[in-house]
Amino acid sequence: MKILYIALIALSIVSCQNQSKADMKQAKQASIDSMKVEIEKQRVLDSMKTEMAKIKEEQRVETQKEVVVVHQQAANGNAATTTTTTKKKGWSATAKGAVIGAGVGAATGAIVSKRKGEGAIIGGLAGAALGTGTGAVIDSKNKTKQ
Repeated sequence: MKILYIALIALSIVSCQNQSKADMKQAKQASIDSMKVEIEKQRVLDSMKTEMAKIKEEQRVETQKEVVVVHQQAANGNAATTTTTTKKKGWSATAKGAVIGAGVGAATGAIVSKRKGEGAIIGGLAGAALGTGTGAVIDSKNKTKQ
């Protein structure tokens, strides 16, 4: 009988150690996954900051454009005046794509995921990344047309 008790105690100690190893592996994997999510979030934030800096630079250049006034003497002696004005530019397709993608991705992530907050964050980041890429493609096509 004593041998049976000793065997059961030894078996429970060994099984607890194996379970703790599995728990440790699972915890390590969870922390690795968490780091991957944080890295992806930071990458998306960095790309958004870069795009916002580009937009601000474009707006700064637009505001610095001058209005050109040309006075020409017409054949009959009257002065003809030609003026050109600058057109105010709105959001780039990249910025629009990022905002729309983030909104749609966050909504989809919240709906699909069991953890609503986490799903919304991940979906928003993924949507923003895809929207930024799509908008950049549209911007490049528009630049080649001009």
